[in-house]
Amino acid sequence: MLPFNQSRFRFPDPRWILAPLVLLAATAAAEDLKFEVLPREIKLDSGEARQRVSVVTRRNEMPSAMVSPSDLQWTVKDESVATIEGSLVRAVGNGVTELVVQVGDETRSVPIVVRGVEADHRWSFRNDVQSILAKAGCNAGACHGALAGKGGFKLSLRGYDSDQDFFTITREARGRRIELADPGRSLLLAKPTGALPHKGGLRLDPNSRDYQILAEWIASGAPRPTSSDARLTGIRVLPAVASLAPGEQSQILVQANYDDGRVVDVTHWAQYSSTDETVASVDQDGVATVNGAGEGAVLVWFGSKVALARMTVPFEYEVDAEIYEQAPQRNFIDHENLQQLQTLHLRPSPRCDDETFLRRSTLDTIGRLPTPEQRQQFLAWDPRTRRDQWIERLLASEDFVAYWAYKWSDLLLINGTRLRPVAVKTYYDWVYQRVKQNQPWDEFVREILTATGRSDENGATNFYALHQTPEEMTENACQAFMGLSIGCAKCHNHPLEKWTNDQYYSMANLFARVRAKGWGGDGRNGDGIRTLYVAATGDLIQPTTGKPQPPAPLDAPPVESDSSEDRREVLAAWMTDPDNPYFARAITNRVWANFFGRGLVESVDDLRLSNPASNESLLDSSSRHLVDAGFDLKQLMRTILQSETYQRSSRPLDQNRAEDRYHSRYYPKRLMAEVLLDSIDQVLETSTTFNEIAFPGADRQKTDFYDKGTRAIELYDAAVNSYFLQTFGRNPREITCECERSEEPSMVQVLHLSNGETLNPKLAADHNVVSRLVAEGTPEREIIDRLFVRALARKPEPGERKRILAVLNEYSAEERITGLRDAAWSILTSTEFTFNH
Repeated sequence: MLPFNQSRFRFPDPRWILAPLVLLAATAAAEDLKFEVLPREIKLDSGEARQRVSVVTRRNEMPSAMVSPSDLQWTVKDESVATIEGSLVRAVGNGVTELVVQVGDETRSVPIVVRGVEADHRWSFRNDVQSILAKAGCNAGACHGALAGKGGFKLSLRGYDSDQDFFTITREARGRRIELADPGRSLLLAKPTGALPHKGGLRLDPNSRDYQILAEWIASGAPRPTSSDARLTGIRVLPAVASLAPGEQSQILVQANYDDGRVVDVTHWAQYSSTDETVASVDQDGVATVNGAGEGAVLVWFGSKVALARMTVPFEYEVDAEIYEQAPQRNFIDHENLQQLQTLHLRPSPRCDDETFLRRSTLDTIGRLPTPEQRQQFLAWDPRTRRDQWIERLLASEDFVAYWAYKWSDLLLINGTRLRPVAVKTYYDWVYQRVKQNQPWDEFVREILTATGRSDENGATNFYALHQTPEEMTENACQAFMGLSIGCAKCHNHPLEKWTNDQYYSMANLFARVRAKGWGGDGRNGDGIRTLYVAATGDLIQPTTGKPQPPAPLDAPPVESDSSEDRREVLAAWMTDPDNPYFARAITNRVWANFFGRGLVESVDDLRLSNPASNESLLDSSSRHLVDAGFDLKQLMRTILQSETYQRSSRPLDQNRAEDRYHSRYYPKRLMAEVLLDSIDQVLETSTTFNEIAFPGADRQKTDFYDKGTRAIELYDAAVNSYFLQTFGRNPREITCECERSEEPSMVQVLHLSNGETLNPKLAADHNVVSRLVAEGTPEREIIDRLFVRALARKPEPGERKRILAVLNEYSAEERITGLRDAAWSILTSTEFTFNH
């Protein structure tokens, strides 16, 4: 083992979390209230209307913990208009009044407006019955919302298809599920209340308001959903953001907005889940309990609409404000980051030293170690400008092209098990040339989406060889270029996102006319030539309706169905538009993850609303910066590399040790498999031979695709066989998901470095750097220094060198080279080498 201290690096388990601070209305902030009442006004639109009320304290000009009902008093001035029972305000008669809340010796008043009490109220199947069934879990995936239903009773998942659910409930099973003359005998009520055996257990209290609503709906004739029903347009959560402390609670209120102008309290019907249980948990009544420090959120779902209730919980550190005022700032990244750190009471770590920056930035930008000559040149430059000079050198290097072409090949799934050899090479060459030209990202994606021609002439056409159905094209384009997984919407409305089944098939219909002539199979036989073209007619049929959906990008107007122009042009223009809320954020997040080891959104390619960023404001600013730069990825990389946030030390301080997501310091990360293998070869002056490709169902085949000396990062085909790369988590490029690459440590990795057929043969090679230096008569002290510089971009500290030399003295003269090889092994298997820090 290497004698120097490897434990000085702390390697966090990456997590994500969210969001910037958002101040509430300026009027409330200006009043410096000690508490406030939510909502700030109450509108009740029928005799059945109710509104839950929450009283919260204020901290840092924001809503904070809720006040216990035992610590407050509330009354309604005119109880002929409304009354309050518990925390529920209920409509009584038309008119205007006030809710008066007293906490201690302070009072607040909230206006109440009631109307529509005289109207005959009828419960809606679409908006009321479906909400009750969803809250009870009846139409969840584990119950009757399963693909095959349960017990012969099948509902649409979370009620996305009200017309079919109405038919199922009222017409199937000979109509036994409802009994108009005696609602209590309806199976819809008798089973979930336990009056009749029910495998789903008790789901409904017969004394509850939900039971009463279902019974009244049945008694009124079980009216069907109609086109005139009010439609849900969105939901709102209160408080939208709160400042809390560990142990405190916050009641989340949910209001639904309908297209008829009504605002309805649906707190009771909404469903809740925490985005990070380490920060806060939540019960099914919407009461969030703070468990620890950080920025967290509660995902709120109602009627296929989702929203986030965010909360900020500062760490219990004492950090002087001067620390943040005096902290160096290079650009907007530092400004946004320091604002968040100050809010969370986290102290930023100081700058890393120059040698650490040299190694870190080189590995992150070009996937290589700095050479001893580069290190010497870097340290000879003016200390005030050397980092900027080095950044420019990295961005202009040929190694930059190879590294990022490989990264985008991962994203695009360039893989010889799915493409013929000529297609693999052509696709990779296309990517390589675009990176070399520094083609703006929007143009890069637009070329792929609208590609036509021969697969051996236009490499971008191979995107459509890998994804050959409109559904596959849609899902992979959304995942790769917008970080959106919309596959769930193929069968039903997305259960946790806004995407509907109709939107899915409208999007897929944009690819319906893509055609190809020639091969489309595996990578073993034939010349692999395939010609891609666009037909003038053709549509994709939606299975649930039996007819095509109007072709349209997500959240965009449809295009003319009978037009003969390439629909993908419309898709490409929409997707790469600077105003697209996903496109710039997705690639910004991917680039950020490369340099910081974790995305602002984790997982990197999961940019759904219910998965918020660890710093939403920073992600927005970074995305705007990329758009303003014309989607020049190098400009974004330059800004990241120059930031003080990126250049911080990885050593934790007492006042930031407990966090691992807000970038108070640099988080060490293990080198990706290809970079690790190349780095071993670079240090030892050895090479790895790659001449086997593993085809499915066939023996490994020898190839001559790659010349001797080809680096792992230059392998354009993921089918190349390498036990080392497989063991250390290479991306197999089977599906469009960053989760395919693994950085998880394993015992197999440890054993392979210890006695496998990668490192040990390289160390024993007669031509490696250790053998050469020994043959040249280089002193042991200098060999150790050179190994440190080659591997770690620094010389050993005096104590480290002394301890290593003392160990070498235990070897006999004949075993001198063995001792040096063991020392090299210790360096190459150390945490400091295998991680970027």
